[in-house]
Amino acid sequence: MLNLQDMRQDYKKAELSEESVSESPFVQFEKWFGDAQKSQLLEPNSMVLATCGSDGLPNLRAVLLKIFDERGFVFFTNYHSNKAREIEENPNVAAEFLWLDLERQVRVRGRCEKISTAESLSYFLKRSRESQIGAWVSDQSKIISSRKMLMMQIEKMKAKFQSGDVPLPDFWGGYRILPQSIEFWQGRESRLHDRILYTKEGENWKISRLAP
Repeated sequence: MLNLQDMRQDYKKAELSEESVSESPFVQFEKWFGDAQKSQLLEPNSMVLATCGSDGLPNLRAVLLKIFDERGFVFFTNYHSNKAREIEENPNVAAEFLWLDLERQVRVRGRCEKISTAESLSYFLKRSRESQIGAWVSDQSKIISSRKMLMMQIEKMKAKFQSGDVPLPDFWGGYRILPQSIEFWQGRESRLHDRILYTKEGENWKISRLAP
């Protein structure tokens, strides 16, 4: 059996205080995301998304953040996928960015809503042609007989759209997480981590420190 009890890492790279953070969690996130990019982390825009449908069973998966502004955090998916079904049943979600090389986490909680078709189309047109065709083919989360069958469907779609642009599927698009709270976690020595929580209060954000 593996012995995991002696695995530990003391975090010493940085600190975080109420005085040092921005008044806006979005400005603070932009700063930390910039640090993650400069550190050349693999997929710094990867976030773990948690959903929970009407069955009460939580679900997790990694998705890619593709749009970020003061309205929230946007990712894209098939609107027939398991995550989409769960969001329709219960729009309350959570997401986490984990940047271990920086000894940092960002945790987001809020409500999810579909973005406009125009916003989805704007992003869809920036994808590679192969990814655009892939959106048409993948019946996300459904059982398929084989990868060979999937690749056959890809070839059919390539033939179908060979003479023009690939249109936006009506079953594919973005969701925006509208945050109600955003926590910034900075690892510290002896597990006495810094945790700064932004909580939405009307149009403003309240800043609090949490115990490690």
